Amino acid sequence: MKYINYSSPVGQLLLAASELGLSGVYFENHKHFKGSAGWQEDESDHVLIKARQQLQEYFAGQRQDFDLPLDLSAGTDFQQEVWAALRRIPFAQTSSYLALAQGIARPKAMRAVGAANGRNPLSIIVPCHRVIASNGALTGYAGGLQNKEALLMLERKFLKWQV
Repeated sequence: MKYINYSSPVGQLLLAASELGLSGVYFENHKHFKGSAGWQEDESDHVLIKARQQLQEYFAGQRQDFDLPLDLSAGTDFQQEVWAALRRIPFAQTSSYLALAQGIARPKAMRAVGAANGRNPLSIIVPCHRVIASNGALTGYAGGLQNKEALLMLERKFLKWQV
């Protein structure tokens, strides 16, 4: 596993990549992140360079979607199904855990969807920050609720500029 650090507007991010593609975007104090022990820092890795560039464009309001090879193989089949559904949530829009569960034809799996959402290793790239409670409340985010709120506000701000 290779990694680089990226100083973003929402704090330090660790970007990780395997031979298959980008496999992690982790905030400082990221819940469920086991650390980078045994990984190699590699500022020349093309996937990591491209990920950093696309994140810079996202934070500058110049990118709404990411075009990167992704390695989500660490997830279970169910987690990968949820993560694929997350990628279909449009920029600056939100979905609820219930709607996400219904969208994958498992309407009673809201808690399991929430757990899979929380285990998403590709924060921002796979936009788990766009999932909120059915009542509109911001709930749970492995990168911290303040970062979830900041990302949602950033997207809404840039969407207004583009209209």
